[in-house]
Amino acid sequence: MKMCWFQSRSLAVLILLLACATACTGAGTTESPADEGSGEAPQPELGLWRDGQSRDSIEAFVASVTDPSGSDFVPAAERIAVFDNDGTLWAEQPMYFQVIFAIDLMREAAEADPELAAQEPYRTLLAEGLAGAGAVDPDSLLAPLVKVHGGTTAAVFRETAANWIASARHPSLDRAYNQLTYAPMVELLEYLRAHDFETWIVSGGGVEFIRVISEDAYGIPPQQVIGSRVATAFEVTESGPVINRLAEIEFIDDGPGKPVAINNIIGRRPIIAGGNSDGDLQMLQYADDGTGPALAIYVHHDDAEREWAYDRDSAIGKFDLGLDEAAARGWTVVSMRDDWTTIFGER
Repeated sequence: MKMCWFQSRSLAVLILLLACATACTGAGTTESPADEGSGEAPQPELGLWRDGQSRDSIEAFVASVTDPSGSDFVPAAERIAVFDNDGTLWAEQPMYFQVIFAIDLMREAAEADPELAAQEPYRTLLAEGLAGAGAVDPDSLLAPLVKVHGGTTAAVFRETAANWIASARHPSLDRAYNQLTYAPMVELLEYLRAHDFETWIVSGGGVEFIRVISEDAYGIPPQQVIGSRVATAFEVTESGPVINRLAEIEFIDDGPGKPVAINNIIGRRPIIAGGNSDGDLQMLQYADDGTGPALAIYVHHDDAEREWAYDRDSAIGKFDLGLDEAAARGWTVVSMRDDWTTIFGER
């Protein structure tokens, strides 16, 4: 039996990056009312988190590292929090959203070119849509992605990605993709920033794709997004200087690549890290390295009614090591079913 090409997270990252190299809002939060006459801005609370161990551990940790009189006090400049994106800050089913974006671009190209439409994998994608993507041989995808979409500039890519995010709809939830952020996690990001944390995204997805939505969706500016990236080159053209995106992978920000990227780009060990799969394991280990206060958050997809329930046997990624490590080291495992009052918030 042929393995589903989305079963390998690194392969999926590679494919989506090649597609995006050659191709071409935020959820609600709850705040506590300000004290009358205090003159102070209201402090965000974790109102979308149910009372329980997960919320308690987050609030206790934040209180401990922000208390100047406590032994675990961490100066504001060192309060770094890093979070995976796919499956941690927004949904990732039936496959990573950036992969869906890449497939849509391939289908558009095939619809515009009858010769392409008669070839594989375009013929399958046109006939079966997203449902047929899992049957496509990954080796047959790479070369067509490079050949069909050609080179593009960073600016053109960002425009293409932004247009897709604004118009595309999730195949089963019938929502725009920027409406599929996890409202409790968006609230958590705001809560941390209110306590002088610097929040970063560290994702296996393409960095330029995430930067298109990061500020509106999460309040995280593009310069605080780390992701997989293609090689780029500077060129002065007749219309001015441009950054060209090349059909060449420069770095895959997954697994052990995540702490390496954090060290190289941020330059500080994070004291909070959040993820949901084995691809985030090394980032969580790096944060919780035993040298100081740390909080490792593992988002567990166990809500089949409001989202999806999947972990060890999922085709979207690997989860065994992360779940085992979380149990062994006492990390905060967030149950989407039990800990969150809502998943995506209101439409």
